[in-house]
Amino acid sequence: MCKVKRARWAMPAALALSALVAASGESAKAGQPLKSQERDMRVFAHNKRLGRGVNIFGYDPGWSAPDKRRMQGEHFRLIKEAGFSHVRIPLSPFEHMAEADRDYRIEASWLSMLDWALGQAQASHLMVILDCHEYESMARDPEGLKPKWLSFWRQMARRYAGAPDTVLFELLNEPNGALTPELWNRFLAEALALVREWNPDRTIVIGPGQWNQIGKLDELVLPEDDRNILVTVHYYEPFTFTHQGASWAGRENDVGHEWQGTESERQAIERDLLTAQRWAMQHKRPILLGEFGAYDRADMASRARWTSFVARTAESHGWSWAYWQFDSDFIVYDIDAGKWVEPIRDALIPPAVTSRPRRRPQATPTPAAPSAGVTDRSSSRGSRQTSAAGSETERGPALRGKLGAALMG
Repeated sequence: MCKVKRARWAMPAALALSALVAASGESAKAGQPLKSQERDMRVFAHNKRLGRGVNIFGYDPGWSAPDKRRMQGEHFRLIKEAGFSHVRIPLSPFEHMAEADRDYRIEASWLSMLDWALGQAQASHLMVILDCHEYESMARDPEGLKPKWLSFWRQMARRYAGAPDTVLFELLNEPNGALTPELWNRFLAEALALVREWNPDRTIVIGPGQWNQIGKLDELVLPEDDRNILVTVHYYEPFTFTHQGASWAGRENDVGHEWQGTESERQAIERDLLTAQRWAMQHKRPILLGEFGAYDRADMASRARWTSFVARTAESHGWSWAYWQFDSDFIVYDIDAGKWVEPIRDALIPPAVTSRPRRRPQATPTPAAPSAGVTDRSSSRGSRQTSAAGSETERGPALRGKLGAALMG
């Protein structure tokens, strides 16, 4: 077995690691790896603490041009005050990794931006999922890009080995295309072993192949001796509704689809999510709904109804979730106007459960470009399969809410 390697997390002095570890409340003492049983239980505690989240900052121009960054420190505070517990940060590092360098060294400026985001999230007491979002590139040439992808995780694992346990690593968003479910199982095993050299106790997020589809969970192979893995799935069904008007999905003129919350509409979603719940109970692993949302071209009332129903159904199973997304498209917050998209925010976080009174945020001047300049890199969603859960048809509401008891008992 490899000797556990450790390194310090490079952060500004104002956000020293010691303070962050103290804030996390559950971090292991330095130099004392968790016992096997503690590690097995931790993933369930982390999933509960993750709770409700939102995807942020992934397609912000600030990654390439810091002076054009739209996301500001104030936004992290607003996310926390709205009632969210974590943020998922999609990372697209490949264009910022040196091709001429055999180690594919990541640009210092890119890493500094990531340090800033982590620091802001921690200062607002938000847990963080660092998601490698290079799914399009990896789908086209998985074998050719594998060394680059592994180098990314080698650098991340070393750099953030000392980060608090409130920081989670997600190996790859939505494996698809040439990165088949079978090939993905081999890739993930290698990346997981690499990360574990430096982060033996960190919770790692891994999803099934074919766009993190629920229907592909049965093809996902995870190491039985590593229980500190949070399994993620994504959900955008019915696709004709959630992606109506989306040019990248070939549906630019296919609009007017409503989601009324009829019995049959609700049953379809319940069946899909129940398939994942049964898998979770069988394999004794918790579930994160890492992405879900309805594109802005759908009518607002339908978007709010669908969003609320998916979120509440996921919660009834004991899942954590992260809405897609804060800025860019599918938005829950309008950065240009400096205000929440209230119907979507309230569908995600019902006002009655928000611990703090909501203040209408004032528009904050930022060096941001107009929203038209935000990079939209979700264009490959149009080729994803539209069957979320295969042929599952049986309803089983009695299984709701029993995941914790079944898995922990």
